[in-house]
Amino acid sequence: MTLKGKTAIVTGASRGIGLAIAKRLVADGAHVIITGRKQEALDEAIAGLGGRDNAMAVAGNAADPAHRASVVAAAVATYGSVDLLVNNTGINPIYGSLLDVDSAVAAKMVDTNVLATIAWVKACSDAWMRAHGGSVVNLSSVAGLSPSPGIGWYGATKAMLSRVTAELAVELAPAIRVNAVAPAVVKTRFAGALYEGREEKVAAAYPLKRLGTPEDVASLVWFLLSDEASWITGQTITIDGGLTLNGGITG
Repeated sequence: MTLKGKTAIVTGASRGIGLAIAKRLVADGAHVIITGRKQEALDEAIAGLGGRDNAMAVAGNAADPAHRASVVAAAVATYGSVDLLVNNTGINPIYGSLLDVDSAVAAKMVDTNVLATIAWVKACSDAWMRAHGGSVVNLSSVAGLSPSPGIGWYGATKAMLSRVTAELAVELAPAIRVNAVAPAVVKTRFAGALYEGREEKVAAAYPLKRLGTPEDVASLVWFLLSDEASWITGQTITIDGGLTLNGGITG
């Protein structure tokens, strides 16, 4: 168990990719604090993670400073450290042209997808990682790698997140490693509009002829968090079943 004795915070982890990451980390010996907006969903997730001996949940808004402070404090008080951070929370409430994006919605997406990520890293760094070391993984997207019609602003925030990842990696080295993963379409509720009712057609564009699963992403995140990736920092790793090999199509 390469993560035994480590404590991880995984944001947005009541279901989907975040929960799969939490399960992978718990299976490898880590204690995990998961976050999300709905306490009932979090409680159900904690039961699936084996209860308080393995994991605990703190409900709240990832962009709320008070919520961040309470999560980090709970991690240190309950398990003794904050060694690992996975910034999984992200929003995409709009679909359409960049020219039609409401400025208030655009600002909220930047706040949640980018600025909150930086704030989570600062909170964990100040509380533990700067003095003791740590590893961070941010959830980006292949939508940030090339034009993504219909989800262009979401893609722009994810491109910004990848750049922020590289900047943080330089600023925080050598104590803290910071990387990102950029999945293509993964079969989750969040991505449902991109494939539901036409999964076979969407998957045909992928050389591996299937969409991703949360467990696919969780395995890569585990690797980047672990000491197995101790010489990797500042990178955005694409995990896409080969999709971007076909001309960068992201949807």
